[in-house]
Amino acid sequence: MFAEPSGAACRSWELWPRDLDLVAAMGLTSYRFSVEWARVEPEDGVVDAAGLAHYDAMVDGCLARGLAPAVTLNHFTSPHWFARTGGWLHPDAPARFADQCARVMHRIGDRVAFAVTLNEPNLPATLEWGGLPEFVVDLQRETLAAASRAAGVPRFRAANVVVPEERRAIEDGLARGHAAARDAVRAAAPGVPVGLSLAVIDDVALDDEGAALRDRKRADCYERWFDVVQDDDLIGVQNYEQMAYDRTGVVHAAESGVVNQMGTPVVPDSLGGAVRYVHAATGLPVAVTEHGIATQDDAVRAAFLPAALESLDAAVADGVPVLGYYHWTLLDNFEWIFGYRYQLGLHTVDRATGERHAKPSAGVLAEAVARRRATVPVG
Repeated sequence: MFAEPSGAACRSWELWPRDLDLVAAMGLTSYRFSVEWARVEPEDGVVDAAGLAHYDAMVDGCLARGLAPAVTLNHFTSPHWFARTGGWLHPDAPARFADQCARVMHRIGDRVAFAVTLNEPNLPATLEWGGLPEFVVDLQRETLAAASRAAGVPRFRAANVVVPEERRAIEDGLARGHAAARDAVRAAAPGVPVGLSLAVIDDVALDDEGAALRDRKRADCYERWFDVVQDDDLIGVQNYEQMAYDRTGVVHAAESGVVNQMGTPVVPDSLGGAVRYVHAATGLPVAVTEHGIATQDDAVRAAFLPAALESLDAAVADGVPVLGYYHWTLLDNFEWIFGYRYQLGLHTVDRATGERHAKPSAGVLAEAVARRRATVPVG
C-alpha cells in the first residue's frame, strides 16, 4: 500500500548533528525526535548497546546546542519480532513496550524535557472518518497478508497499517500500552512530564445537522483517548487541517480555494481551534507536537505559518496553557503511503547526497520565533 520504499530516507540516523545545527541556526529552543524501538531491541530480548548510546549522544547534542530534547517513544513503527507476534493485538504487547520505555528513559530520562509515549494512536480512526476508499482498505489487507506470508506467521501486524475490523482491538492494546509506558517513564525518570500525542482535525459545524455529525466523529476519534490521558501531565496535539460539516456531510473545498496536497483547504486558524478543543476536553497543558502543511509550493507554507502561529497566540491569550510548538517537519521526508510525493519540510533533502537546503519558509519560522522570544519574558 506504500507508494515506494523508504530507502535510507533523510539519513538522519547518521546526519543528526547536521540536523541539530539547522534547528539551532533557526533560533529554536527544542528538538523533538523519536526512538526507533528496533534500533534498541532488534531481536526479542536482545538490547543493542550501540542503539542506546546513539540516542544518548543525540540528547547530549541537543543540550550542547541549547535545545531541550523532547522524546517520542513510539512513532508507529515497531521491531520485526514484535510485528510477527501480532503487534498491539498480542496480550503481552503493553508490557513489552513498557520494558522498552523503561530502558530508554533510564538512559536519557535525566536530560529530556518531556516524553510522549505514543504518536497518534487515534490516526486510524481519523482516516476512517476521512473516507478511505474501499480499494485502499483492500490494499491494507493485502499488505498485511503479504507481510504475514513473508514473515512465516499467521498474523504480522504493523502499527501503521490498521484495517477497520481490527481498529478497536488495536486501540485497546495501545491504550493499555500507554498506561504501562506512562508508569515506566515515571519510575525510570521521576519528574519528567509524560503524555501521548493525538491527530486532531479542527472540526467545524456549519449547521445543527453538521454539529451532530461532528460530535459523532469526535466521539469515535478522540473521546476514549481523553479518558486514557486523565492521569497524564500533558497532551500532544498534531494538527494539519480543518474539516467543516453541514447537513450534507463533509463540506469540500471550493475549487477557487487554496488546498494542501491532501486536498483539504488551507486554514491557518485550524491550529488554534484544535488546541482549544483538546484543552477544553481534557484540562491538560498542550504541546503542539506537530503542525504543518503538505505542499510543493513553499510560498503557501511561508504565508500559512505566521497566520497559524497567530491563532495559537490567541488561544494562549485566552488562557490555554501551551507548552511549546514543534513544526512538522524540519526536512522533506518519507510520508508513509504517500512516499516522497508529499512535501512538509522546511528544508529539501538531496537523497543521493544527504545535503539539506533551506526553503524560504525556514526563515519565516525563524523570524516568527525570534519575534516572540523578544517579547516573552524569560522564565
